[in-house]
Amino acid sequence: MITVLILMAAGIAVGLFIDKYPKLIKKVDQLITWSIYLLLFLLGIAVGVNDKIINNLDTIGVSALVITVGAVLGSVCMAWVVYKFFFSTGVEKGGQDEE
Repeated sequence: MITVLILMAAGIAVGLFIDKYPKLIKKVDQLITWSIYLLLFLLGIAVGVNDKIINNLDTIGVSALVITVGAVLGSVCMAWVVYKFFFSTGVEKGGQDEE
């Protein structure tokens, strides 16, 4: 865990120094994107060789679908509440205030 914290702090320090080099930042962004692709590929390999996951994929898939739908519905409902509470102008649909 300490290794992760040290690497994160080192990354922040390097980020502060390379802020003045937009071309380098663009290259770092591309490197990050390809690193994420590689990690996802390796994760896929790890899942593919795990017999326990493959044999229970139907159960895991249903659970993942239920969790995903619940998360999306909860996010949409809370976004609507936040919109109504913070961003609603009180103007009726016709665009005119009632007197």
